[in-house]
Amino acid sequence: MITIRVQGAEGIIEINAPCTGCWIDARNVDKADLQRLEQDFGIAGELLTDIMDTDEQARIEQEDDYTAIIVRLPVWDNNNEIPCFTVPLGIILFSDKIVTICQRSSDALQDIASNRIRGFALRSQNAFVLNMLSRAAYTFLRALKELNRNSSEIEKALQKSVHNNELVQLLTLQKSLVYFTTSIKSNGLLLEKMQKSPLLRLKEDEQDLLEDVVTENIQAMEMANIYSSILTGTMDAFASVISNNLNIVMKRLAIVNIVLMIPTLIYSFYGMNVRLPFHDHVFAVAGILVFSLVASFIGVVLLNIEASFKKRLRKK
Repeated sequence: MITIRVQGAEGIIEINAPCTGCWIDARNVDKADLQRLEQDFGIAGELLTDIMDTDEQARIEQEDDYTAIIVRLPVWDNNNEIPCFTVPLGIILFSDKIVTICQRSSDALQDIASNRIRGFALRSQNAFVLNMLSRAAYTFLRALKELNRNSSEIEKALQKSVHNNELVQLLTLQKSLVYFTTSIKSNGLLLEKMQKSPLLRLKEDEQDLLEDVVTENIQAMEMANIYSSILTGTMDAFASVISNNLNIVMKRLAIVNIVLMIPTLIYSFYGMNVRLPFHDHVFAVAGILVFSLVASFIGVVLLNIEASFKKRLRKK
């Protein structure tokens, strides 16, 4: 869907036809939208293909009629295999208008379109780009906090009982953090290039804004690395817990097996086709049964004594 917006008296408003100084916002684009962008606005098909590529990295390049900037933005989609991921946003700067192209709708775009950024205006293309990058970094920070909150909830559920569903959710969060880390790093490289590139002629106040955006992006990168390390440690810890629980179960099964071997051994002797003690006694079966139970009980007591002795040694 393509929406045309301009700067109004009370903020950004929608209009029906393009004009000088307008912002052409293309989100959730389909083939018809891509054809219109190529035919009506003269955007190269190769550039549109790059923007539609989910793995495209952030960059800036100069064409004959416009300057193209690609930025990575976070996106939430509960219907996707990985609910939180990133997509490229194309910012095309013409001499008289700005075109943004994104295959999804992101909070960063919606915040600007809904006039949620105080003091934002469409009068300067450089300011638009810098505010978009700043909002992208802020959106990453907000999404990272949401991922951390989800991770804490899953950890609480795992502390009660370990299920495959919670472990799969942790793995999904880890994948999202990998996407975030890669995208934030890509945006950081773009910001470094913008500081050195002559393509954007930034004024002094815009240079200060660019430095602020760089700081915000660094903060988002550090937070993503911290949350990724925490989540990796959490998954390793739960893997150790699962392994430890398995060892405890196997130990209990081994104890049960040892205890059951005692009556099995006794009954095996009396199952041989040779003459044995109490062979003709009327209470032979009952006596052997009682003897087997007593022997099993003694075996359990001995195993408990051994376990208690090991615990005392550990305390010392």
